[in-house]
Amino acid sequence: MSIAHHRRKQPERVRQQLLEVAARLSLEQGAAGVTLDAVSQAAGVSKGGLLHHFPNKMALLDGLFDDLTGKLDRTIAEEMRSDPVAHGRFTRAYLSCVFALQDEAEAQGWQVLTIALLSEPQLRARWRQWVADRADQHVGTDSSAGCLLARFAADGLWLADLLKSHDIDQATRQQMRARLISLSQQ
Repeated sequence: MSIAHHRRKQPERVRQQLLEVAARLSLEQGAAGVTLDAVSQAAGVSKGGLLHHFPNKMALLDGLFDDLTGKLDRTIAEEMRSDPVAHGRFTRAYLSCVFALQDEAEAQGWQVLTIALLSEPQLRARWRQWVADRADQHVGTDSSAGCLLARFAADGLWLADLLKSHDIDQATRQQMRARLISLSQQ
């Protein structure tokens, strides 16, 4: 029997590794660099192993989307639990997540997904649905113009950070965050 027959299979670990490699390749080489061959080779996984988890490139991007939005949902839920004020609670949690994206480790996956969102209609539709679902879920607390404006401004900061179009110091970021939080309370 070969070593593979004795090795304990860890499908979730392999799946996560494939997603991380796809994210890294996308950052290094752009979306065109994310081919099934390149991902399987860089991850040290057979192409058949990759195809077991992701039958095509779109499935891989969908997997990355699910992974990242799942993490975002969990982080938002954590932030919301620690906020005693109902009005604008979702918006403040969203702001917290966006402002945390300046940390390079947090930002990497989102950079990849944002680039993919711009180029893949299917992912844009999924993002629109994610946003619509959250808007519906928090309509009673986060539908004010102030909350909406704060989330739009956060999205603009997210894009500016992705494109590295503005060099914003920490003090200015903190001032911006405080102003956006005050908008969420209106």
